[in-house]
Amino acid sequence: MPDQKRDERRERFLTDSQIEQEPFYSSTNPRAQDSLGFPGEFPFTRGVYPSMYRGRLWTMRQYAGFGTAEETNQRYRYLISQGQMGLSVAFDLPTQMGYDSDHPMAEGEVGKAGVAVPSLHEMEQLFEEIPLERISTSMTINAPAAILLAMYIATGEKQDISQEKLSGTIQNDILKEYIARKTYIFPLKFSMRLVTDAIMYCAKNVPRWNAISISGYHMREAGATAVQEITFTLANAIAYVEAVLKRGFNVDEFAPQLSFFFSCDRHFFEEVAKFRAARRLWARLMRVRFNAKNPESLKLRFHTQTGGSTLTAQQPLNNIIRTSIEALAAVLGGTQSLHTNSYDEALALPTEQAVLIGLRTQQIIAEESGAADTIDPFGGSYYIESLTDTLEEQALQLMEKIDSMGGMLGAIESGYVQREIEDSAYRKQLEVESGERQIVGVNLYKEDDARQAEILKVAAEVRERSIQQLKEMRSRRDRQRCEQSLDKLRGAARADENLLPHLITAVKAYATVGEICDLFRKEFGVYEEPGL
Repeated sequence: MPDQKRDERRERFLTDSQIEQEPFYSSTNPRAQDSLGFPGEFPFTRGVYPSMYRGRLWTMRQYAGFGTAEETNQRYRYLISQGQMGLSVAFDLPTQMGYDSDHPMAEGEVGKAGVAVPSLHEMEQLFEEIPLERISTSMTINAPAAILLAMYIATGEKQDISQEKLSGTIQNDILKEYIARKTYIFPLKFSMRLVTDAIMYCAKNVPRWNAISISGYHMREAGATAVQEITFTLANAIAYVEAVLKRGFNVDEFAPQLSFFFSCDRHFFEEVAKFRAARRLWARLMRVRFNAKNPESLKLRFHTQTGGSTLTAQQPLNNIIRTSIEALAAVLGGTQSLHTNSYDEALALPTEQAVLIGLRTQQIIAEESGAADTIDPFGGSYYIESLTDTLEEQALQLMEKIDSMGGMLGAIESGYVQREIEDSAYRKQLEVESGERQIVGVNLYKEDDARQAEILKVAAEVRERSIQQLKEMRSRRDRQRCEQSLDKLRGAARADENLLPHLITAVKAYATVGEICDLFRKEFGVYEEPGL
């Protein structure tokens, strides 16, 4: 195989979105007119800021969370000591699904896929000795996102930091949960209320906080192509904007606090072009469809995570190279924030050594590669500009189809989006099995005696420790104060008030994630996915 000519192995050269690659590109390739502009200027194809990384590097984050809040706090402090600029919190599955650690549904899952944070007590432990006025925090939480935001605000107050000084992001993107990730709890209508409550509250009270991170990442991980990732992400964003507008806000009141989250997958050049196309599309959508006037409302600011689904359990050290290439694509595509996956994540939660290599990957790109020294180095590339135009055109065509279904809510309820992603995932898997899609170490250059990496194991007694902490916290809290706060929250939920102030009051009284979600489950029910 190594000496076989490459054009004999591959009949066609296609991107992940099935875009045919020409042998070379020149000035004869068509390109959209007036689509570039300058960095920091409409339509922001070349970046959302005039100086980009010459003025300030992207925020370097490593997604982390496991076991107890104390253990994760130690990891955070270690990463900050090694030069990490912002924190990114991974919550365990019970927290994501609105269950406390002592709930029967939590058995076997506490602290496994992230850190257990059932109450304000654990949130306080999570950020102990971490200066929240100087550290930006991203929290990957969706169905109970408003509750965790309330806990973070309360934790800041405990550190004498007002909410006006807090900076960070909650993911808070429930639509992609119904599409791909599946950690939903409540029916669509109430879920959208929780999302919009958080957006509206932050617009008025937490000006440095991104109240939502509209996420294409999980749809890409589920099998979406680059075109689908752009389209479905922006279509979800349109649904959120329309929902807030219906509640009486002007678009420029909240749009500057919308943020996005994309994957960076294996096809280097298509990913660079994807980010450029997404920026341009969003700027035009906000100006034309929503009549946004504030330039900040037109800027698609996004976090990027390298592709988790591109990591392989076979020959795991190869993942360091994969992640480095993907991270470089994200930087050259103009990301504002970046997480580099650890090489061992196809096997388990990352070890401290693997996380450090992920962070060092970003630091080497920033300090040694020259990629951050000039603004938009790919601008004007015949190849990149042609790919950008093609991705934009195909995304617009797909978006028109979604609009014809009544928008993203209708497309989700009909199962259209889910089926499209499932079909794409199935096609990709067939390509791997047939050898058409070649993956080093999996179906190309395989080893019989592949060496396994050391993996992190979460102690079995984590759940017992978390349950014990919950018991102690409940015995210490003012029971009457907690019950009264939950009663007021229930009344606000029935009265259609913004729930954030009442959630802040409840978590300060040490009401737990599970108790609050149970209240909402009783009032509004739970979502049941229709058969597709």
